[in-house]
Amino acid sequence: MKKYSITMVRVLAVVAALTLVAAHTTSANAASKTITCYKGTTVKKVTAAAPKCPTGYSTTKPVVKVTAPAATKAGSVALQGTYKGKISILFGDSFLQVTKVDATGTGNVGGLSAMTGTASSSPASQCDGFDGKGVISGGGNTLTLVFDSTSQGCADSDSAPATVTFKGTAKITGGTGKFAGASGVLTVKGTFDINTKGVANTTETTNFSMDLAGNIITK
Repeated sequence: MKKYSITMVRVLAVVAALTLVAAHTTSANAASKTITCYKGTTVKKVTAAAPKCPTGYSTTKPVVKVTAPAATKAGSVALQGTYKGKISILFGDSFLQVTKVDATGTGNVGGLSAMTGTASSSPASQCDGFDGKGVISGGGNTLTLVFDSTSQGCADSDSAPATVTFKGTAKITGGTGKFAGASGVLTVKGTFDINTKGVANTTETTNFSMDLAGNIITK
């Protein structure tokens, strides 16, 4: 029988040990497998020779459902209030121009308690049509109004001083805040006094009152 030296035996033993370790490692790596398990928003990874998800978990990734925002339904807001304040008038040779309206509303005005506006007319008789527009606002919301062609103002005298009574309808042409995209028609009636002679190229600021009523159609 062939004899080996002690050194040779030791070398062979080391080589054999290394071979066994390498074989074991390769086998373990080949046998191991990692899976991903889901339970709602919780994710776990499991590594094993035959990995299984814990109870309640699944390898199926849940589908995230995106809920579309509900469509905003159109609604209606009733408005009925009185706006009182000041109106500034510029008198021309053949026209009357309202350069400023500044009034405060009371009643059921939907929080729109401030009014501003302008208007103009070329009166040829005691009753004439006029063009006008305004904004009522409050609480970060606004509503834009434009008087239609049926609106008319009538003076109780053919010369100043006089009281002017006006009435007609105002079309809602839009708004901001909760009234963005609003529409509708409001009935309008009101009065203001002309206390001066109404001489051309003069101005006057006088008391003003206007009633608004109708429904605001919101988006």
